Amino acid sequence: MDETYLLLLLSDSNLPTGSFVASSGLESFLKHGFGAPPLNQPSASLKLDTIATFIRDSLSTYAPSALPFVSDAHIAVTGLRCAEIDREKTLAATSELDELYECMTLNHVARRASKAQGVALLSLYSKGFSKPLGSTYIVPERNNDDSEAISSLVDELKLRVRRGDTGAHGHLPVCWGVLCAALGLSLERAQHLHLYLHARSLLSAAVRLNSIGPYAAQQFLLHVVSAFVDEETQKCARLRTGVLSAKDGSTQWDETQDGPVNTWPLGEILATRHDLQHSRIFNS
Repeated sequence: MDETYLLLLLSDSNLPTGSFVASSGLESFLKHGFGAPPLNQPSASLKLDTIATFIRDSLSTYAPSALPFVSDAHIAVTGLRCAEIDREKTLAATSELDELYECMTLNHVARRASKAQGVALLSLYSKGFSKPLGSTYIVPERNNDDSEAISSLVDELKLRVRRGDTGAHGHLPVCWGVLCAALGLSLERAQHLHLYLHARSLLSAAVRLNSIGPYAAQQFLLHVVSAFVDEETQKCARLRTGVLSAKDGSTQWDETQDGPVNTWPLGEILATRHDLQHSRIFNS
């Protein structure tokens, strides 16, 4: 029941995570004419198929490139909660993950959006999930032993990002893993929800771009997106960055088979060209 309630909270569209600033390349994709139907074909059905294809392709490259960072950040913070890893080692691991994601993100537009949304998640934990002051109806905390250590960790990460410390970028996948582990959400749920929210943000961007309507977006979430998210989660749930494996001396991790990868060059090119548009709705 605790995990179900957390899922409801984290999937709420009113959650201030900064996702409305990003279209993840969809705006540039449409502006470059990829959503324009041929003259001899009806526009409505073709435009819906175009949006569905973009969501599928975006998920197919985002999942193997982002989920390994979500997973390792979640594992590192969970280790702190279980007293298996101390605070300094956890901070070092998250910083190394952040730096690696910065290097592996191929275009400046995606890096900019990832940082904006990631820092918003760190602020969300301290401001949106902390106890309301002065209320007499607060339910006692269940995990009171580790709450102070986790809060201290998140505050330190946010401070390092704002100071611009080396390796502290505040990228979205890393911060999402930190947030979900700090709240006690399981790794499997964190992975699945992260990909679902990525797909939902694409549909939200499509509605704001007037490419599809809100009812069509809901139909997509129910009948189309679910299969995409499930497939990519199953394929990429085992992937890791190798950062934690290197620290514990494990030799089971193979970079070519088990590491993060980017699989959609066209999407990267279109995302990079976002800033070249004459007019833009989204920041990225």
